[in-house]
Amino acid sequence: MSLTRRATLFAFPAAVIGDNVQLPEQNGRRTPPDHDKEDEDVRLPNGKSQKDAISKQAHEEALKEVESLIQLAEDLRDELKRSGEFVVALSSLKKTEEIEKLARRIRGKLKA
Repeated sequence: MSLTRRATLFAFPAAVIGDNVQLPEQNGRRTPPDHDKEDEDVRLPNGKSQKDAISKQAHEEALKEVESLIQLAEDLRDELKRSGEFVVALSSLKKTEEIEKLARRIRGKLKA
């Protein structure tokens, strides 16, 4: 029951402008236009927006995770300086894996 390309092309500009768009008949029935309900912003008891509070908390958590990432990277740098040119400690490899996992987690949260 997909729309034809032509019907979609004609319906899209009108939908963007806000006109009430009637779609062509499909299988003998008219399909009503989709009216997306806008998500109403829920307010917290203190009057602030719930979306704003959630995004602020996510931002603070991301900053904390970035701080821990920086700390791990600095620890790895110091450990590599101490170990010498030809030796790589097993703990250094474990720290690199921790850094990778933390970086992936931060990237995933920022994408979402």
